[in-house]
Amino acid sequence: MESTKSKPRDATGSDLSEQIKAATKDIHVRAENTQLMLNYQKGQITQTQYKLLLCSLYEIYRALEEELDRNADHPAVQPIYFPQELARLESLELDLEHFFGPHWRERVTVPAATHRYTQRLREIGKNCPDLLVAHAYTRYLGDLSGGQVLGKITQKSLGLSGNKGVLFFLFPGVTSPNRFKQLYRSRMNSIELTEQQRREVLDEATRAFEFNIEVFDDLQKMLSITEEASSDQGNDAATKTESKTFSSSPLLQFALGVGITLATVGMGVYAF
Repeated sequence: MESTKSKPRDATGSDLSEQIKAATKDIHVRAENTQLMLNYQKGQITQTQYKLLLCSLYEIYRALEEELDRNADHPAVQPIYFPQELARLESLELDLEHFFGPHWRERVTVPAATHRYTQRLREIGKNCPDLLVAHAYTRYLGDLSGGQVLGKITQKSLGLSGNKGVLFFLFPGVTSPNRFKQLYRSRMNSIELTEQQRREVLDEATRAFEFNIEVFDDLQKMLSITEEASSDQGNDAATKTESKTFSSSPLLQFALGVGITLATVGMGVYAF
C-alpha cells in the first residue's frame, strides 16, 4: 500500500486520529467500566448473549458498510475505504448462519438503541459522508485492537471449535494489525477538512460512544424490570428456575445482547 503525504496539523498540534482519541477518552472510560464488559473479560458470556450480540453487530455493520460503499469516492471516505481488509458483514452473516441456520435472517432481533444507531449511519451517509470517518474509525480500529482477545474469550467461553461462529473477530486481509492501524491513521490524517468539519467529526466520534451508552441505559432498565419481576415471585421454585427464565425471557435476551455489544466497543477502542 502506498504511503500518504502528511498534511499540516491543526492549531492544537494534533492529527485527527489523536484528536478523536483525546475527545472520546472520558466517554470511553464510561463505556469500558460497565459490569457486563468486565464480565466478558472474565469469560462470563452465554451463547444466547453472543448470538444477540451478533444480531446487533450485523445491523450496525450492514448500515455502516452500505454507506461506505455508496460513498466510496467521496474525498473524506476514499482514503479510509478498505473493504477487502476490513469489511465485517460477510463474516457476521456466516457467524449468524452457524448459530441460527440457513434462515437466520428471519431470526435477527435487535433493540431500539441499535435501530437508532443504524438510522444515524444512514442519515449521515446520505447527508454528510464526512462524518462516516468517525464511525469507521471507532468501529474498525476497535475491532482490530480487541478482536483477537475477544475471539479467544468467546471460543473458550462457548466451547466453540476452530473459527466457526467467531469469524467476526478475524481479519484475514490484515497481516499485521499494528502496521495496518498506522496506515489507517495516516490515511485518515491526510483527509482535507475545514476546521468546522474537523469539529463535527470529533463530535460524531463522541456521539458514536453515546449511542452505546444509550444502549447500556436501555439494558439497565430491562434488567431492573426483570429483577423486580423475579423478586415478586418470592419463592424457592423461582430461584431454581432462574437460569431457565434468564435464557428464555425475550426481554432479558434483548438486554444481554445489547450489553455485550457495548462491551465489544469498550474493549477495543482504547488500544488505538
